[in-house]
Amino acid sequence: MCLILFAHRQRADYPLVVIANRDEYYARPSRDAHWWDDAPIFAGRDLEAGGTWLGVDRRGRFAAVTNVREPGGMQPGPRSRGELPRDFLAGDADAATYLDAVAARAQAYSGFNLLLGDSDRLWFYSNRGPGRRRIDAGVYGISNGAFDEAWPKLASGKAELERALAGEVDPGALAEILTDHRTADDHELPRTGVPLDVERLLSSRFIRSPGYGTRACTVVLIDVDGEVYFREDNYLDADHAGARIEERFNIRDETG
Repeated sequence: MCLILFAHRQRADYPLVVIANRDEYYARPSRDAHWWDDAPIFAGRDLEAGGTWLGVDRRGRFAAVTNVREPGGMQPGPRSRGELPRDFLAGDADAATYLDAVAARAQAYSGFNLLLGDSDRLWFYSNRGPGRRRIDAGVYGISNGAFDEAWPKLASGKAELERALAGEVDPGALAEILTDHRTADDHELPRTGVPLDVERLLSSRFIRSPGYGTRACTVVLIDVDGEVYFREDNYLDADHAGARIEERFNIRDETG
């Protein structure tokens, strides 16, 4: 993932609302969101390294990862960042315990931001930050910098998410927040070590270029009754949409 906007315990009826974009090279093979055969996970799957960028499990736990953009940091680490959300969702460890284990091997990965938990408790950890933190109630954003860093697409996206949640929760309206392809003015751009033209390209929420761009826009809603809604809109390239995937299940049905 390269953009995660989320509202944690901001509404009594929907304690967790997440909208997120996965930005990736179009040529990297992946599978759209589905129930995995080898783990109780509903998520897309990276077919190159076997992990995922965002998913939920049958218990209503959630996990997502972004990379950290840094000069000279484009080379992959010994381990794939996609295993971080995958292994949490496939395992039984609680979020805090899992993050302690991740911290012990954190330097085996290129820079990452990891968000995980459930509708009651969310945690954040980055191997380019001070350590794990429990997330208080609020509206936040994560991209390729520090937690909730005020990049233009995060600031504007959070404001739009707050407005959308002031009324009826509409998955379609939430998904539209992710498709804004306007770029930021140069004076607003972060300086992350990439050329200026690339910084401009990456400043939009929805990224379009010949070889790289937004591959999936995802909405995850978990309501107070344990109902999980997952919507994923996929894109084949800068000009062609792929499949829309929708899934609903109830945590109570799954866990008995």
